[in-house]
Amino acid sequence: METETVQIVIDSLLAAGVKYVFGVPGAKIDSVFNALIDHPEIKLIVCRHEQNAAFIAAAVGRLTGRPGVCIATSGPGTSNLVTGLVTATDEGAPMVAIVGSVKRAQALKRTHQSLRAAELLTPVTKKVLAAVVADQVAEIMVDAFRVASSHPRGATAVSLPIDVMTAGVKSSIPAFPPSAFLPPDYGASPTKSLRKAADMIAAAKFPVLYLGARAADAPVIEAVHAFLRKHPIPVIETFQAAGAISQELVHLFFGRIGLFRNQPGDKLLQQADLVITVGYDQVEYDANQWNPDNHFDILHIDTGAADLGFYYAPKTELVGSLPKNINALTEILSSNSKKVARPQETPIVKSLFREFHAWQGSPDATLNPNGGPVHPLYFICLLQSQIDPATVVISDVGSVYIWLSRFFYSYSPKTFLVSNAQQTLGIGLPWAIGASLSQTPKPCSRKVVSISGDGGFLFSGQELVTAVQQGCNITHFIWNDGKYNMVEFQEVDKYGRSAGVDLGGVDFKVYAEAFGAKGMTVESSEEMESVMKEALAYEGVCVVDVKIDYTKNHELMANVIADSIS
Repeated sequence: METETVQIVIDSLLAAGVKYVFGVPGAKIDSVFNALIDHPEIKLIVCRHEQNAAFIAAAVGRLTGRPGVCIATSGPGTSNLVTGLVTATDEGAPMVAIVGSVKRAQALKRTHQSLRAAELLTPVTKKVLAAVVADQVAEIMVDAFRVASSHPRGATAVSLPIDVMTAGVKSSIPAFPPSAFLPPDYGASPTKSLRKAADMIAAAKFPVLYLGARAADAPVIEAVHAFLRKHPIPVIETFQAAGAISQELVHLFFGRIGLFRNQPGDKLLQQADLVITVGYDQVEYDANQWNPDNHFDILHIDTGAADLGFYYAPKTELVGSLPKNINALTEILSSNSKKVARPQETPIVKSLFREFHAWQGSPDATLNPNGGPVHPLYFICLLQSQIDPATVVISDVGSVYIWLSRFFYSYSPKTFLVSNAQQTLGIGLPWAIGASLSQTPKPCSRKVVSISGDGGFLFSGQELVTAVQQGCNITHFIWNDGKYNMVEFQEVDKYGRSAGVDLGGVDFKVYAEAFGAKGMTVESSEEMESVMKEALAYEGVCVVDVKIDYTKNHELMANVIADSIS
C-alpha cells in the first residue's frame, strides 16, 4: 500500500504536538494545506503575509517552549519569511518553517518561482533541511523540531519539493513517535565546578545576579527564586528576561539593562565585584557595553559554553541544566558557614532602589491638567494600574519600545515581550495573536495587550482581520505622532534635522473597523483613562489610536547607548 509523503509530514506535526500552522498557500505547498483539512486536530490559520505568519509562529514558540510552525510556498513565499526567521533565531524563539519548492528536476534551472532556498535561509536559521528523496522526510521533520527546541532555541526550515510531497512510496520511513521530537535533558555541572562557583559567590563582597533570556523559563525562575530567598542579592534583567523577578522579591530588583546609560541597574552593576550571569546571551546586550574595562569577575551559568571574548571572559562556567545548577549552588552555599554578602542593605544600593522607582511621582506620570497629547509615562502608569499582573504586554519597536523597556514593570515570566536582538519593526500585533492563541486551557480567553507606533503598526496591520477571525482577545494601542519617531530623533542628533520620517494620512479608527475590530481614538490626555478602561474591557479585538506626546524624547534618549537602536 502506498503512502503519500505529505502524510508523513502531517503525522510528524501531530507527533510534535503542533496545534496551529500559520501560513499563506501556494501551488508548491498546497498538498500540505489539502492534507490538513482531514486533520482538525491541527488548526490551519491563513495569514495575510508570510512574514507575519513567521512572527505569529515565533510568538507561540517563545511562550510555550515548543516550536511554532509556519508554512509558505516557493519563491517569494519563502523569501518573505526571512525577517521572521532571523528574529526568532536571534531572540531564542523555537519555530519550524515548512516551505515548498519546485520539482527536483527543475531545481538548478531558471523556472517559475525557483529559489535556492537553502542558501537564502541558512544565515537566518539554526539549520535548513532540504528533502531530496521521500525516505528522508520523516527524519528531516524530527530533526527540524529537535534542533529548534535545543538551546539556544531558534528557527529551522524544511524545504519540500512538490514532486517529493506528492510521491507515493511503499517503504518510506514513518513519522517518529512524540518522544523523539523532544530534545534531551541537560544535567548538572561537575561537583568540582559547582564548589568553585559557590566559593566565588561566598567570597564576593558585592555579587549581582544578571538574568538573561534563557532565565525566563518557568523551571529556571523557580530555581532562581529559591536561591534568592536563601541568599538574597541584587538582581538585574535583560529586556528578554522581563518578569523573571516576582513581586515578592521586588526589593532585590534594580531594573533591566540594555539600551541606556546611567540607569539604576547600570549603576548597580558598576559596583559589583562578581557578576553571576544566568541564561545570558550577548545578543541581548553586548558585553563591551556593560564591561568596557573587562574588570568584572564573571560566573557564567547557561546551557552552553560562554561566547568567550575580551569583554566576556568568565572565571568559572557552569554548563548544563540551569535549574539543577542553581539549585545545587543554593544547597552548597546553605551548608557554608560563611553567609553570602547582601549589598542591597548598603546606603548606596538603597539610594539606587529609590531612584529606580522615583519616576512614578513625576508630573509626567500624572494627568496633565492642561490636556494635550498623552505623555508616555502617564500612559504606562495607567496601563500598569488597569491590567492584571499576568497579562501579556507586547511592545513593538520604535520610541514606544524605549519608553516601555525602561519604565514598564513586569513580575511574571514572559508577560512583557520586546524584539531586542533584531529590533524588528511590526512584531507587535502578530506576537499578540500568537500570545492569544497560546493561552491555556482555552485559547483567546484572556486579554493580551500590544502597543506600537503608527509606523510599526502598518508593517503588519493587515493581520487585524486574522485576529478578528480567530476570535482573539487583543487590545492594541497605537502611539501616534505621524512619524518614524525613533529614526527622527537620531537624525536630529546627527544632522540637526530629519528626513524621510513623515507619515500620517491614516484614520486608524476607521482602519480597525474596516477589518471588523473596534476602533477608538484618544486626542487628549484627559480622555485616556476612560478610553483605556473601555478598550481593555472589550471582548475581542480593539485598536486605540493615541495621540502621543514625544516632547521629552530627547531627554530620555540622552542616556541611550549609541548604536544600540536601529
